[in-house]
Amino acid sequence: MELQAQYPVNQDPKGILPHIRHFALDMDGTVYLDETWIDGAMDFLRRIEETGRTYCFMTNNSSKNAEVYVDKLHRMGLDIDPKTQLITSGHATIAYLNRHFPGKRVFLLGNKVLMDEFEAGGILLDDKEPEVVVSAFDTSFDYNKLRAFCDFVRNGVAYIATHPDFNCPTKTGFMPDIGAIHAYVQASTGRMPDRIIGKPNREIIDYMLETVHADPSVTTVVGDRLYTDIKSGVNNGLHSIFVLSGEAQLKDLPDSDVQPELIFTSVKELIPFL
Repeated sequence: MELQAQYPVNQDPKGILPHIRHFALDMDGTVYLDETWIDGAMDFLRRIEETGRTYCFMTNNSSKNAEVYVDKLHRMGLDIDPKTQLITSGHATIAYLNRHFPGKRVFLLGNKVLMDEFEAGGILLDDKEPEVVVSAFDTSFDYNKLRAFCDFVRNGVAYIATHPDFNCPTKTGFMPDIGAIHAYVQASTGRMPDRIIGKPNREIIDYMLETVHADPSVTTVVGDRLYTDIKSGVNNGLHSIFVLSGEAQLKDLPDSDVQPELIFTSVKELIPFL
């Protein structure tokens, strides 16, 4: 009760929500878990559209490419336009590499579907003599691949990461995400990534705003993680809505270095305010 008094839940005392025109939504833990919609999430998406607003999904999870996400959402009963409604850390990383390392050879620690997306985006993949290494959420790597990755990092090759998340939420708990791999690589090499592209960093926010043609002053990030979702809003001039349906909870707020503008039990509770 003391926390709820300090951090009001399911309220919009400053009247922020009526002015929001675009919702940048996290996926895992915010609108679904695995392949199950969080209660009321589909109603929330319909309400956004009914009121003339727009939304995109903005996810740090780089274990999948755009096609996998589109197919997954289709199986779950939702069809989206991947060009304007899906922003991934993989997309933003491809854009960053093309801008800052054009034509450079890249060793990607990532799943096959992400490798395919990188190649389609003009990235030259090379696991023998790379000029850049990129860590992604690779659920298929083996020890030899991880060892080679560490060797390149140890030898000073430019080191980019798609995102920083430590865990990925599932219906039964969590699975280790890329942040856990970064800790492993750091223990072995003494290095953390030179640049992390995904939430909460500016690169993915700029990519999202440019892609969906959104005004940051009327755009909000909605998510279940304080150190990625909420921080990406707070640090980059967007609004922020924290939902309690995934990783972080109210008890995590007193120790957090960022504080959300609004807190809701789930996206379902946002509907009456739109």
